[in-house]
Amino acid sequence: MVEIRPATSDADLTAWREVYMAVVPNEIAATVEQMRSSSRAQQMRLLAEVDGRVVGSGVVGPSDFPDAMFLMPRVPPAFRRRGYGTALLRALLAHAAALDGRDVAVGHVDDPGSLAFAERFGFREFDRQVEQVRAVGPDDAADVAVPDGVRIVSVGQRPDLWPVAYEAIGKQAFEDMALVTPITVTLEQWEQTWISDPEAMFVALAGDEVVGSAGLILDSDQPRRAENALTVVRRDWRGRGVARALKLMTLAWAAGHDITEVYTWTQRGNDDMRALNERLGYVYRSESINVRAPLPVEV
Repeated sequence: MVEIRPATSDADLTAWREVYMAVVPNEIAATVEQMRSSSRAQQMRLLAEVDGRVVGSGVVGPSDFPDAMFLMPRVPPAFRRRGYGTALLRALLAHAAALDGRDVAVGHVDDPGSLAFAERFGFREFDRQVEQVRAVGPDDAADVAVPDGVRIVSVGQRPDLWPVAYEAIGKQAFEDMALVTPITVTLEQWEQTWISDPEAMFVALAGDEVVGSAGLILDSDQPRRAENALTVVRRDWRGRGVARALKLMTLAWAAGHDITEVYTWTQRGNDDMRALNERLGYVYRSESINVRAPLPVEV
């Protein structure tokens, strides 16, 4: 019989992230330290065990989407079709039911089997993201030309600029994302989860004003790959080549730090960014489907 329990100890969280990596091997798994530092109020992580063996994991907590609860049961392929995912979903929904002010459950699925599972319980697709991938080579280490009047510095050089960037461009970026419903990101979240190594995050300046940013989220488990962080340009500076220069700067940094693959997730409706990525040599690899269902969900 499957046992569902909270993941609380370091060993529990290590097992939780191992499930994550087994289910979504192309994604960066937060370290135990990162999970502890970024954990939100009312968020809970669960482990599913059978005879002491971990067969799945789950997470539930307030979503960045207003009035929504994010929940995600995960079961490695070898343990699917045994009821473990259903047991995890039931436990996650029980926690969600105890929280006030959220009337929708949201999550995402990355393969047809997971989509079929979600649809059994009334979840339906409401958005989709595409993954684009770029091989990085020695030629990417070349100097980057920037638009007139713009200079690019790393957050490592100017750490004071990152909170400034949240006000100058971050809020605009979240408002302008090609999403069905805009997300809400606080300054605390911006400083904790939207940046990893400050040396790999870059800010574009026009005079003393922040007009753009881009960078890389590094992968401690697979250090030769990295994910593009949010690329954003202030509205009045868009269309002037700032985003291109920032993206090239991240590729140059990657080439100089033995990274051989960079990938990015882009909203289905963000045609401009997808087109820029294509011009820079990114190719398509996979899709992730966002699903939602009204609460309560019957399981």
